[in-house]
Amino acid sequence: MKTTIALLMSCSLLLGSVPLKAHHSLAGVYEIRKQETLTGVLNRIAFTNPHGAMYVQVTASDGTSTEWTMTTGSANALANLGFGETGANHVKPGDTITISYFPARNGKPLGFIRTVTLPNANTVEFEAL
Repeated sequence: MKTTIALLMSCSLLLGSVPLKAHHSLAGVYEIRKQETLTGVLNRIAFTNPHGAMYVQVTASDGTSTEWTMTTGSANALANLGFGETGANHVKPGDTITISYFPARNGKPLGFIRTVTLPNANTVEFEAL
């Protein structure tokens, strides 16, 4: 009995010391072999985890408007690339930006950002997969 309890406690300690990273695969959500581009007006940037995001209002040729959610690997990815209120790549709501992205597999207005071209024509590349 003592051996069984000791074994269970040892296993619990080992499992507790291993970081668990349950996360979905990008390939499960996005078409990573397909890259598209959109241009629109930035509504807001969200520095949230597990994914940072840019929300972009895109107007189609027929006049309809859709808000796209463009995600990043993490909120830190946005901050490390200088996005934010005072960063080197500062953008604000109302700015027109162009984003190349991996589109969502389900066809929804969702993408994973590859590059962002800012109003000053500077292009910021996000980490490759």
